[in-house]
Order: sequence, then C-alpha cells, then structure tokens
Amino acid sequence: MKYEAIVLAAGQGKRMNAGMNKQFLELGGEPLIVRTLKVFDGDARCAGIVLVVNPAERQRLAQLLERYRIRKVTALANGGQERQHSVYNGLQALKGEGIVLIHDGARPFIRVRQLHELADAAVQDGAAIPAVRVKDTIKKANGLFVEETIDRSSLWAVQTPQAFRLSLIMEAHEAAKRDGYLGTDDASLIERLGKPVRLLEGDYQNIKLTTPDDLLFAEAILASRLVE
Repeated sequence: MKYEAIVLAAGQGKRMNAGMNKQFLELGGEPLIVRTLKVFDGDARCAGIVLVVNPAERQRLAQLLERYRIRKVTALANGGQERQHSVYNGLQALKGEGIVLIHDGARPFIRVRQLHELADAAVQDGAAIPAVRVKDTIKKANGLFVEETIDRSSLWAVQTPQAFRLSLIMEAHEAAKRDGYLGTDDASLIERLGKPVRLLEGDYQNIKLTTPDDLLFAEAILASRLVE
C-alpha cells in the first residue's frame, strides 16, 4: 500500500550552532534535507511528500528540489510556532486519505525497508512508531543530585518517521488543537485519545542531527554505508 510523507524542515536548529538552518548543512557533498528527501523520493510506495518549511526559506528549498531533481514533493507548507503546529499545517496539505509518515528532515539515515514496515503496521494498527531500546543507565535527578535509578528494561528511545492512518492522526491533532494541548511527539496525541500505538524495532543509525557532535557520527554512518 502506498503512503504519503510529511517531512519537517522548518526548525531553526539552534543547538547545531551553524548560523543557519541545519537542513542546508552538507553531508557527503549534499544538503542534509536533500539526503532525507531522496529516501522517500526513490521509494516506489511513496505517493507524495509535503515539505514543511520556514517561509523565508521557501525559495531556497524550491531551488534545491529542482537542482537535485526531487520530484515527489507535492506541496510546501509553512512551519508553525511549534513542531506540532508544523505537522498540523503539513496534514492540511496532504492529497490522499490513507497512510501518512511524519518524519524529521534531520534524520537522513532511515531505510526504505523500515518505511514499508511502518506503513504496513499503520494499516493494521492505526499508529506505528520506530524506537530503539535505551542502552544507558537512566537516573532521575533533583537538580544535580540523583533521586533514583530508572529501570531501563521498559524504556525506548523513539524515532521518526511515525506512521498513522490519516483519519486517526487528524482526529488526534484536531483534539489537541481544540484543547490547547502540546504533545512531545505525534504518537503522544494518539495516546491521549486512548488509542494504541505499535512499537517497531528501530535502527540505532537513524540518528537525528541536532548538535555539532552528531555531524561526526553522521559522517561515520555515511562512510560505513558506502561500503555495504
């Protein structure tokens, strides 16, 4: 079954300290956002992409789409004040009525195989998200003093894309908008409705580039994939 994608590229990425939107930083000779979009653009099951952008960067991103021949972007939606608002704007721009995958533009290492797994799970269960098991010991603190050590056996670090039946995620966003609720991710809005969210085993390489150190890891991942 085909799906549509929303790719978020409107954030300022202040923690990257790059002096510009991190989506324009080059990774292996290509802008970060281009590497992310290429994964979806090259997937036969992707019916279209809504790219959520900062209005001030709309022209620059449109030029990148043309230069790198990204053909499946069907709309450029304006970003909102918060990520949740940006996703909502992206949802408004979708053309279909089936499955939508919502993805961070700063995660360029998602694999097509996992896109398909998530889309299929969303068809069956309504909502599906990728996550990896937490490897580090997790401590809860009060200021700089430890209060307790959290049992990590049930803890997962959530990634994107998160996959949903479009009708379900629209219902969740509309309810959050009506109630003035701001969630930590899209799946949390589904949880708030009391609906199940299925976990799929993620990929530790599917990192989000947030800080300068992440660029070092990204270059290493890219180099490893060149020899696969």
